[in-house]
Amino acid sequence: MMRILVLHSDIAEDAPPEEQDTLIAAKAVAAALHSRGHMVSQRPFTQATLGELLSHESPDIVFNLVEGVDGLGQLAPIAPRLLEEMGIAFTGAGAAAMDLTNDKPLTKQRLRDAGLATPGWSEPPDWRGLGEGTYIVKSALEDASLGLDDGCVVSGAEAVKRRARECETRHGGRWFAEEFVEGREFNIAVLQGKSGPLIFPMAEMRFDSWPMNKPRIVGYDAKWDESSPASLQTVRAFGVEQAEPLLATRLRAACEKVWVIFGLSGFARVDFRVSASGEPLILEINTNPCISPDAGFAAAAAEAGVPYDLLIARIVEAAIP
Repeated sequence: MMRILVLHSDIAEDAPPEEQDTLIAAKAVAAALHSRGHMVSQRPFTQATLGELLSHESPDIVFNLVEGVDGLGQLAPIAPRLLEEMGIAFTGAGAAAMDLTNDKPLTKQRLRDAGLATPGWSEPPDWRGLGEGTYIVKSALEDASLGLDDGCVVSGAEAVKRRARECETRHGGRWFAEEFVEGREFNIAVLQGKSGPLIFPMAEMRFDSWPMNKPRIVGYDAKWDESSPASLQTVRAFGVEQAEPLLATRLRAACEKVWVIFGLSGFARVDFRVSASGEPLILEINTNPCISPDAGFAAAAAEAGVPYDLLIARIVEAAIP
């Protein structure tokens, strides 16, 4: 039995659904840990009161579910950085790995430097290399599909720049353009094991009965509005390991390299597009991805025969010094 503090983002009552989901995850994690006999407390993270909170709770381990600070995902590394400085054991990624992978263009550059395939990209203000092809305009520092709607896939340099300006005005932050790969999408869950990363069954996101004029992306509505057509028509499927072992081998090898190159720990998700020629291209690396019972990570674990409470226990085991 351990004393475990489930630390989560400080969520406002009127926060958007992607932030509210953190509370759902925190409650589920706390319940799973309690069912396995641990003494569990659940508290929101604030930088000013963390020291006092830790002194009061005296946890053996912190289960870190801080996905943002003041509503900004780019500030999430503050929590693990403070925990590291205080010498407190915690689950998931360290501050350096989280900081790096939170910056999508920087991540892509690191991938390319390591010889791993990723779609081309361009950033303001100079937009170097931006062509007249088709691009998806993304937030450079925020996750949860912020700004990903039917208008985020555009063609031509001027359309890219216009979309980036519109998103900056509406959402703030940095925006960049990534070459849009019209291919299959895989979200692959990776868990820290005793002898290295464990790759769970690989999930392909299929776009069933998708409208012809709608970009094939897992956008904001697909993730956060369960009643939307995009959500209902985005279907998670397993079985690539049996149906296409060569592709599965390439995806697995890329995930294993990513784990080492970025110094990952705990649990992570690697997102891919597979081109028409069969080449896996890494889109993003998500440290501490959503761990709610109905999220993709838990679904992949269940496909591997790992129930939710055991998944949470294994994440905790990986954090034990």
